[in-house]
Amino acid sequence: MIEIDAGATGVERRVYWLSVFRRYGDGEGPERHFLVAEIDGRVVGFIIGELRDWEFGEPPCGWVFAIDVAPEFRLGGVATRLLGALRAGFRRSGVRKLRTILARDNTLILSFFRSQGMMTGPFIPLEMDLDV
Repeated sequence: MIEIDAGATGVERRVYWLSVFRRYGDGEGPERHFLVAEIDGRVVGFIIGELRDWEFGEPPCGWVFAIDVAPEFRLGGVATRLLGALRAGFRRSGVRKLRTILARDNTLILSFFRSQGMMTGPFIPLEMDLDV
């Protein structure tokens, strides 16, 4: 997973991903999901998500906060299968809505999520610099 992310971003974020694994990879509780795709014993993709209750006053929903597939395995349906498994886990938990947030200029992931039926939701992200 660290290698896949470093290949995509150009930055190795080992400490970050180890902390994510500690938080989501323990398999405890239906609210956290950490799934990997393997081919011939090699991790070729991952997806991480969680169930969030009543965020923004909305009923519980599932959130995808990380998904990636090694470049040489893209276009093979790996991400689609990972997202499908995550969706199934959220449905088993009783949620009926899936959300994510992504950078506007990340056309690859935007195209993927749109191909999976996701569209713009009812919320608008806002931010501000704290150094101002």
